[in-house]
Amino acid sequence: MTLLESLAVFVAGIGAGTINTIVGSGTLISFPTLLAVGFPPVLANVSNTVGLVPGSVVGAWGYRRELAGQLSRLIRLGCASVLGGVAGALLLLELPAEAFQAIVPVLIALGCVLVVAQPWIARQVRPRDNAPAHGSWAVWVLVFATGVYGGYFGAAQGIILIAVMGIGMTDSLQRINAAKNVLAALVNGVAAVVFIAVSDVAWVAAGLIAGGAILGGVLGSSVGRKLPSPALRGFVAIVGIIAIVQLLFFA
Repeated sequence: MTLLESLAVFVAGIGAGTINTIVGSGTLISFPTLLAVGFPPVLANVSNTVGLVPGSVVGAWGYRRELAGQLSRLIRLGCASVLGGVAGALLLLELPAEAFQAIVPVLIALGCVLVVAQPWIARQVRPRDNAPAHGSWAVWVLVFATGVYGGYFGAAQGIILIAVMGIGMTDSLQRINAAKNVLAALVNGVAAVVFIAVSDVAWVAAGLIAGGAILGGVLGSSVGRKLPSPALRGFVAIVGIIAIVQLLFFA
């Protein structure tokens, strides 16, 4: 990469880390940037996932106050995310990209609709007073499925996680967003371990993404924690729409 291309990748890492921490879908910034500077798709996806891990961890740490009291939830749902992330990473290495990429816009659109409609849906299907704080087994299965998607490609897994947990659990959107950051970090982390073990990684590009994503994680946690729920919900919808447009017309 040239100096200008390296700078572009670093800046893309900042943007991806920021958006991932606030809501998710930062991959739609960093992945196309790697493609634009000449990396083949699978190598770009693998390197992008590895590079985003430090930013995910920093973003999760930035929400540590909102994570208070969520240990049991994170252990239960974290198991689903880890298993899903490993499965998704293996699928990326074994299956053609076209098969899964065809439904990515549909998944993102569904996630946006669920997030925007979450207050109304939650009123219609409000969990029982004695419902577990980590949600039902359906929530676990959906978090696992989201982990598979995240390990495979990752764009907007945060949007889907917020939608699933926002409907299936009774908690504030900020606390759900904090849990989302931990689960996404687990998915990215285990997928990165698989990729490092059995695939090639463009380490310079991954390092530039990582450096930018760390700064983005700090920025995203600072900004995202101050957003009221309606604003955060609106931001989810906007990012999701942009992701859909990019995937349909520019991927």
